[in-house]
Amino acid sequence: MWKKVLGATFVLAALNLSAGAGQAQEQPPRSLTDIVEAWLASPHADRSSEAFTHWNEDGEIPGSCAVCHSSEGARDFLRSDRSVAGVIDHPVAPGLQVDCAACHNSAASSLDAVIFPSGESVAAMGSSAICAVCHQGRQSTDNVTTAVDGMDEDAVQADLAFINVHYAPAAATQMGGLVRGGYQYDGKDYAGRFSHVPDLNTCASCHSPHSLKVEIATCTTCHKDITEFRAIRTTRIDIDGDGDTTEGIADPIETLHARLDAAIRAYSAEVAGAPIIYASGAFPYFFNDSDGDGALTEGEAAFPNRYQSWTPRLLKAAYNYQFIAKDKGAFSHNPHYAIQLLYDSLEDLSKSVDVDMAGLNRP
Repeated sequence: MWKKVLGATFVLAALNLSAGAGQAQEQPPRSLTDIVEAWLASPHADRSSEAFTHWNEDGEIPGSCAVCHSSEGARDFLRSDRSVAGVIDHPVAPGLQVDCAACHNSAASSLDAVIFPSGESVAAMGSSAICAVCHQGRQSTDNVTTAVDGMDEDAVQADLAFINVHYAPAAATQMGGLVRGGYQYDGKDYAGRFSHVPDLNTCASCHSPHSLKVEIATCTTCHKDITEFRAIRTTRIDIDGDGDTTEGIADPIETLHARLDAAIRAYSAEVAGAPIIYASGAFPYFFNDSDGDGALTEGEAAFPNRYQSWTPRLLKAAYNYQFIAKDKGAFSHNPHYAIQLLYDSLEDLSKSVDVDMAGLNRP
């Protein structure tokens, strides 16, 4: 049945797994049927999802989107000069998910260096390179800096609009300050590439390359007695000032993220003069808090109500808020980089609005 579902391209690629990236990490060896079933249950195969149906009415996927939203676009990108991150010079037809042929081909196997939206190229990525082509976001510090250049930090600018990093920017998080995926404030040092132990230092050594799942047993050799990924601790520093240096690093990241939300809302009301509210599932994510109640109410998360009272300082903080919101695994991909982005955003907002920084520590 799966042959009928996937078509000849998928079957031929699946039969040639030896040419693919990262497949050696999947242990123990699995049958072709098991691999196909794992892929079918993954987000990469969900042809009904917005990621693969968004362009159906248009009849084509633009070259700026096709690389990550179509197997054909991915293959065309790998055959191109790859001088611009995640872009090809032509549209492709919709209807193809990220199937076997996107990753299991000779160009993907030989890919070792990946260019990021900042223009930085990272080499020696090995089997993670093909994953990083798409999981890197679409914006960087550089885009934000260009947008706000020469503007008064606290003056509302009619020409500013929210800059969205896009979704699941795990590779940008992992590379940290090397590629400037988050907004990095001037004069600050940022963590670089985050490395695990040698046996767990590629995307596919943690994530199944087909189902994309991560098994907790992968981590318990070193992080003993944990029952969930969030419980993993990577620093002895009391990041959030609660006195607990044993809690999983995900907790202080969430604490700082929540504080940043509160600081953004306070700044928007007191400095920008227009209360803001965030909606994680509605583009462009930041909207006018029309009733000023601090909660997302019916009708507010609509494009005509998008937030348009941006100042440069507010835009920078909101960019970082979204960056962390869209990488659900930031606590694993590069926890110190995530904390630095959040801490610096809070610190910068505190120059213009009351933000309690007492007890907070930057790694």
